[in-house]
Amino acid sequence: MIEDKELAQLFKVESAEHLARLDDGFLRLEKTPADQPLLEEVFRESHSLKGAARMLGLSKIETAAHGLETILNTARKGETPLTPNVIERMSAVLGDLRRLVQEALAPNAEQPNADFGFRNAELRTDTTPAPALDTLQSEIPIPQSSAPHSTDSAIPNPQSAFDSFQIETVRVETRKLDDLLTLVGELSVIEGRVQHRLSLMDDLLEQWALLERSRRERKADFGMRMAEFGKRIQPARDAFYEDSTRLETTVNTLEDRVHAARLLPLSTVFALFPRMVRDLAKAQGKEVELLIEGGEIGVDKRVLEDMKDPLMHLLRNAIDHGIEAQPEREGQGKPLSGTVRLQAMREGSGVLLEVRDDGCGLNMEAIRQVALKRGLHDEATLAAMTPAQLQQLIFLPGFSTSTFVSELSGRGVGLDVVRVNVERLKGEIRIESSPQQGTAIQMRLPLSLATTRLLLASAGDRLYGLPIEFVHSSRRVREEDMFTLEGRPAFSLDEQPVIAPRLADLLGLPAVNQGSGTVCIVVEVGAELLGLRVDELLDEEEVVSKPLGTPLTRVRNVSGMAILGNGEICAVLNPADLLRTAKKTIAEFGLRIAERTEFSTPHSAIRILLVEDSALVRAMEKRILEDAGYEVVATADGMNALDALGRHSFAAVVSDIVMPNMDGLTLTARIRKEPRYKDLPVILVTSLASDEDKRRGLEVGANAYIPKPSFDQRVLLETLKRLI
Repeated sequence: MIEDKELAQLFKVESAEHLARLDDGFLRLEKTPADQPLLEEVFRESHSLKGAARMLGLSKIETAAHGLETILNTARKGETPLTPNVIERMSAVLGDLRRLVQEALAPNAEQPNADFGFRNAELRTDTTPAPALDTLQSEIPIPQSSAPHSTDSAIPNPQSAFDSFQIETVRVETRKLDDLLTLVGELSVIEGRVQHRLSLMDDLLEQWALLERSRRERKADFGMRMAEFGKRIQPARDAFYEDSTRLETTVNTLEDRVHAARLLPLSTVFALFPRMVRDLAKAQGKEVELLIEGGEIGVDKRVLEDMKDPLMHLLRNAIDHGIEAQPEREGQGKPLSGTVRLQAMREGSGVLLEVRDDGCGLNMEAIRQVALKRGLHDEATLAAMTPAQLQQLIFLPGFSTSTFVSELSGRGVGLDVVRVNVERLKGEIRIESSPQQGTAIQMRLPLSLATTRLLLASAGDRLYGLPIEFVHSSRRVREEDMFTLEGRPAFSLDEQPVIAPRLADLLGLPAVNQGSGTVCIVVEVGAELLGLRVDELLDEEEVVSKPLGTPLTRVRNVSGMAILGNGEICAVLNPADLLRTAKKTIAEFGLRIAERTEFSTPHSAIRILLVEDSALVRAMEKRILEDAGYEVVATADGMNALDALGRHSFAAVVSDIVMPNMDGLTLTARIRKEPRYKDLPVILVTSLASDEDKRRGLEVGANAYIPKPSFDQRVLLETLKRLI
């Protein structure tokens, strides 16, 4: 551990940079192991990390970094080549280096295995005749704790590597600090001038008192004094105007410079993804190339932190759902290696982030069927929807087209996180998809979140603000221009119908205070338009929006509050929430999903067939299901389960795999052969957790696969509620 806090903070920043560059270097070495400049670069990083650890007495980190340095040294000298196996083992050591650094910085945290396998890991020094790399690789121990690089075939959990992602420091160029210091000096000058103006005001007030006395006493010099006062008023006004202009310019410049100092390159978060994509693709037996563009674009620190999870989910979905297996790609004439592109582009005062893959695209029919099953819309409404409207359904809570539930997908989470985070950052999200061509998800976000420009409007004697970036247009609509569309008021805009409810109605304001509502603000959320009828349009104003505090952490239709220039408090509205509120069916669907998330008790008539040969496990699972309100029929093997299926009707089957007489895979296959059981959900809960086992479960027709080593009763109950 590092006792000196200042040294610990310096090592934290420096080691993070070294480890990130080593990780990136190892990924690039997999493709070009003989790249001499790259070898030199990676060698320097390992050497620098070793030196920093040595200075602080961190012997474990020094030893591990020295092992990497030794291998890279022989490779850069051209004495022996780097094989994929050696690079893989170096990557595993890099994972342990990260944990050792974390241990040194947070000694009170939960500690991993103390020796890390490095106790006997002294490697040859550079002065020793270079041995073969096969010998060197045997000298690098790979601890069992190196899960992301181990030979276990379980799918890695990308979330675990990112949970601690938080930007705690920002590096600022000294030139920018000099500019800020100059501006602060300018503010000090203006402060001195303001003090001088206060003295002038005191003189003017004293002069006014003399004038007032002369007026009351009707003195002869009143006119002369009045003229003198008038001469002094004009220069005072001009001086105040000059100071105000100078102050406004300085404050605006200072604000811009502070915002610029807070901006960080997108590469800060982009650098987290190459390793994740590589590990996930490898775990699924796919070959995927991640292309990153625009990492140099700077955005607000909060945008980086809040977009880490959405980007991770989109990349994970692109690999899991988008990129096909190699045999399928080969049959379609596609390259065996899939491509996922993560791109950033500047767009005015914002940035466009895009995740695009060349996979199979969205299954529109599957989306329709899930929407119909979930009760989102009826068949006629779904048939009338455009492809863009159908595609937007995948961002709803709990929506998933996957027929197979695993640790990685099929639980209806992920894309909802994307939508919520993008909306919280005052951005918008769009999706494009073509069958067999791929899917692109675009997110438009502001570069900075410090200030927001609002369009101010009144509704029900109250003041509200709409972020100007969501405003499409504004116009006056007459009552005779309105018509009813699906039970909602609407009007025609460019020959397209636009739903246009009163803003007061959406916010639930009392009807007694509502105005005529002839002024309509058209907001654009993604590819959809919504008209908001208000009483009056007032003004535009730049404000600092403050999030709602405890206990109002989430209020529908409201994203925050702001204090206007005149001191009045204004609610900042959330256009995406307003659109969902206008669509009652979607709002009701979200409520049903929220209720199911709380694991409300199912109806007592729902019967589950539990198949498990272990009496202890059978009793535990039976208790879990019964506590959740299900009626449970338990059997000890597949033969008894088939007999029970013939005598009773069941809503779902929860089965183990390894059992006597008939195992769970055979049972599932037998169930699927019966036409009457084609829609009966089958969930396999088993200790077999390899990718091959999961593929076999999918092939025989299981709907979900829950490994016992990571068993969570909430996952089982949530899966049942989704499938039944």
